[in-house]
Amino acid sequence: MIGEQPESPANAYHSPYDQDWRVLGGLAVTLVYLGLMAIYISAQVGWTAFSQLSVERMGSFLEGAFAPLAFLWLVIGYFLQKKELRQNTDAMNLQFVEIQKSAEQAVVQTEAMARSELHQRRESFLKIAEVVHNQLGTVVGLLYLSSQMAEGNEQRVPAEKLAELWAQLTRNDPDIFSREMLRLMVLSSEQYHYKLLFGTEIRTRHTENFEHTFERLLNAARACDEDGMITDALMGSAHGNFYRRIQELRKNPPAGFTFGVYDFDPDSREGDLPVL
Repeated sequence: MIGEQPESPANAYHSPYDQDWRVLGGLAVTLVYLGLMAIYISAQVGWTAFSQLSVERMGSFLEGAFAPLAFLWLVIGYFLQKKELRQNTDAMNLQFVEIQKSAEQAVVQTEAMARSELHQRRESFLKIAEVVHNQLGTVVGLLYLSSQMAEGNEQRVPAEKLAELWAQLTRNDPDIFSREMLRLMVLSSEQYHYKLLFGTEIRTRHTENFEHTFERLLNAARACDEDGMITDALMGSAHGNFYRRIQELRKNPPAGFTFGVYDFDPDSREGDLPVL
């Protein structure tokens, strides 16, 4: 509206009557109107005659005389209320902006905390994974020892080679026995694969120990690995490929074998390729 000054949201809680030109104008118009009414009564009626009017006639006169003033202040009050409502709206908009900013900051802080927590979980996992990886290497080493140093095995591994494999394991190469087991599987039949893993109760126990420990490691990796890179690296390692082969043979044993039944020679290697 012409003549109105825009209100800042920061002043939204100020009184609507503070320095408002409508109130000042209304007071001025009221004073002028009262002055003109006094002049009119003095010139046309006289104060003595006016004071002697009956209550009914004086009430009718005052009702008609003050009706314009009543309408004037009604209009002024309307605009003042409109101004106050606008100020309240501005204040609520300002509060909404502040709340929105606070909500955005809370979201940013929550995301930062989540990233920090994920980073901490990942660091903790990597430390634990190193220990578990070595443990898995030892388990596969025991499985390898059980199958390749058995009394009935005609192709027993020389003690010197076995000692060298264990030395490599202790020199921070935990995958050495898994690689060796995978090499044996490449050079042997599927029947012997099953015997390597489940040929005796001891081998079955070592295999299940490896399987259970590796599954727990995978679950821990998935909990701190949003993009799946750590999980893929685990599955792509020698331990991971060995674990995958265990899963395949457990679900689909070769013909003539039943899981948990040991009615065969665990060290016979019919149909194998020559071991290099």
